[in-house]
Parts: sequence; structure tokens; C-alpha cells
Amino acid sequence: MREKELRFILQEGEGLKIEFKESLKNIDKEIVAFANSSGGRIFLGISDDNEIKGSNIDNKLKSQIQDIANNCDPPIRVGIERFGNIGIINVEEGKDKPYRCSSGFFLRQGPNSQKLGRDEILSFAVGEGKVKFDSKLNDKFDFKKDFDKKKLDEYLEFAGIKKNLEIADILVNLGVAVKKEGKMIFNNAGILFFAKQPERFFLTSKVVCVNYQTNEKVKILDRKVFDEGIIRNIQEAVHYAKKHIDVEFVIKKLKREEIPQYPEEAIREAIVNAVMHRDYFDDSEDLVIELFRNKLSVSNPGGLVKGLDPKDFGRKSRTRNSLIANLLLRTEYVERLGTGINRIRKEAKKLGLMDPLFKYSEYSFFVTLFDKSFPDRGEGSQKSSQKSSQKSSQRILDLIKENPEATIEYLAKDIGISDRAVKKNISKLKKKGLLKRIGPDKGGHWKVE
Repeated sequence: MREKELRFILQEGEGLKIEFKESLKNIDKEIVAFANSSGGRIFLGISDDNEIKGSNIDNKLKSQIQDIANNCDPPIRVGIERFGNIGIINVEEGKDKPYRCSSGFFLRQGPNSQKLGRDEILSFAVGEGKVKFDSKLNDKFDFKKDFDKKKLDEYLEFAGIKKNLEIADILVNLGVAVKKEGKMIFNNAGILFFAKQPERFFLTSKVVCVNYQTNEKVKILDRKVFDEGIIRNIQEAVHYAKKHIDVEFVIKKLKREEIPQYPEEAIREAIVNAVMHRDYFDDSEDLVIELFRNKLSVSNPGGLVKGLDPKDFGRKSRTRNSLIANLLLRTEYVERLGTGINRIRKEAKKLGLMDPLFKYSEYSFFVTLFDKSFPDRGEGSQKSSQKSSQKSSQRILDLIKENPEATIEYLAKDIGISDRAVKKNISKLKKKGLLKRIGPDKGGHWKVE
């Protein structure tokens, strides 16, 4: 810390990553709020109106601060430094969110630390992956009335598992149910796989397939909704896609070869990935397979899984629904977790198709396959890329206007592009004089010119 930097911070005042405190009163709330957000600094000995009051930063005070941080649940690591008669508490973004103090859960929102209500806490925990949809027990499921034995038999045959145990024991060993006081209690994964009518329990159990006349969502030629459990949904969706894509017949050496518009394995991978990784808590959108004249798109609610860095996309895998993934892993649909994206690319390349488009945001994920006659190849694809870059640059400016302290990581997550792409766009904006960095990388902020 330098005097010049402190003067700048005092001039700017409190913000998303800066908090002023005269004393230790309620400081646990601020520590928790920063740990639950993207980290920040608490300046001890400065009033709310940005005046330096000073504080006695001795070993006793430092020990008190450490005790306060250690008493949060889970404990929070903080760093404490002294600058003159001011104490600076450095709080890093927590790796084990959500954190709470004795007063509850708090989250940094702008220059304030807001207490979270019950629904907000649940939503936050879900977003952090602490609450898993597929492993939640569901006491609304009546085993005798709602269980579909035929679906279990089909799954066991499909997965190559022998029925050498009682049905109840098979279900427990598959991880989809538990025995409690003589009753079979299913979790949500078990319901999605083996319920007679999954839609009775979830709005998110179905797969929607739509066939359009052109490359625009204007005229619908056909639409089907499948809600027969995860395995049948995958089978029906793949069959629907195969039925509505074109097939080219090529005669080579007296032998007819069938060349599909899109590779079947790529279609299947895209559908399986969507089913496996969708956010089943989010019932605002459906899992949709859309067939256009020259492209095929698969979309599902739920962006990149929490903890997966965008730069590792296609190379590493994290599962949002571990039980669902484990059940599918036993079938021929999933060879190995984390390899689906590369297989889609590989299969498209085999047919001489352009590289599939993978697009994701915080809330959704899209895979689009293009056929050989897709109109945006070559020059058109370059123009499309330029338009996409322009949109990203504008979105960066919009986000920075809302939050001048936005980090590269924050911008990348919101827009759905890599850190490198964000830096490249920022460099262009700086050269054009549209964006300026005020202060250092840590503690500074952006200014839109």
C-alpha cells in the first residue's frame, strides 16, 4: 500500500471490493460477504464518510480479527496488514461457499453487504453446487404406485447388469433409493430414470424436439415432447433427429454409401451431454433439440458447472448431476466423462463439416452442428465471428458501466468467453480510447470513456 493508492481509495469510497470500518463491530458480516463474493479489503480505522479516524493496530487486535474469521462457518482465512494507523484486512474469495457468521449469510452487492433470505441462501447454495438435485430424497414418490419395473428392466439390460438381487436391493446399490423404516425412499435421479410418470414430480423431466422449415424459428413443421424417463427420452430424441435429417446416397464401387447430414454419434453425444448436465432446478426453460434446414442445435438450462474454468472447456469435466452421470456411465451412451465435446468435434470433422459451435453463459448451454451447405461458411463465418467480437466488446462496456471493479474472470463468466478473449477485447477498446484502467490491477477500476 502506498499513500497515493490510499488517497485514491478514499476518493473513490466504498465499493464492491472495498469496505470502511471504524471498529470491529459487525466486521464478521463484512468478512463473510467478501468470502461469499469475489473477495475484497476492509480498511479498519476509516469512517463511512471516508475520513481517517485511525485505529490501534496491535497484536491483540490482529488476534481478535483472526478469531472472528476462524469462528465463521466454515472458517475464513484473512490476511492483516498495517499502513500507518490503518488496518487492512484482506479477504480472498472463499473456496468452500457459502459462508456464514453468527448473524447469518451475507453477500457483497455493490458497496453493501446484504443479508440473504431463505430462498436466496438455497439459490446461492445450488449455484455453488452444494445442493445436488439428483441426490435429494423425494418423499412424494410412492414406490408401490409410482415405480416402473419395466423401465428398471430395460435399464439393467441396456447397462449389462444381471438381476441377481431383489429389486429393492438393486435400486439401493444403483444409488437411486434408500430404505428407511421399511419404506423405499427414492431420490430425484431414481424418479427421472424409473418413475411411471416423471412429469408428475418435475417440470424439467421432458425433452422437446422441434423441426423448422428454414434456418429461422418461423415455421414449425413438427414438434414432439418426450417424457418417458431419461433413457427413453435419449432414445426417442436421437430417433427423432435421425428421422428429420437428410441422407445423401453415394455409389462407390457398386456399393451404396449413406452419408447423413450430421453424424449420428455427434447428435447422440450432444443430447446425452444436455440430459446429463442440465440444471434440473431451473424450470424456466426446456431441454430442446432444434432441427433447421442447415443446422441442428441442442440447448439446455445450466451453463458451465461451478468450478470449471472456461479455459478448461473440452479438456476437463465436472458433473452437475453426479448420480445421473454415474447411471449413464454404465451404458453405451457415455464412454468416459469429459470426452463428449471432443467426440462431437471429431465426428463433425470426419464428415468434412465446419467446427461445431459451443456457446455457454451462466444459465444455459448450446451445441450447434452445421451441415456442408450451411450459408455462413468461409467469408460469412468470418463476418459472423467479427459480429460476435463486436457484441462481446459492447457487453464488456455495459458490464463495466454497471460494475467498474469487474474482474477479467467475472466478465468472462458473464459473457461466456475465455479470459484470453476478454483481454483481447479490452486491448482493442483501450486502443480505440473507449476504456481506461484507473489504478493498479488489484484495487483499481475501469472507466468507460
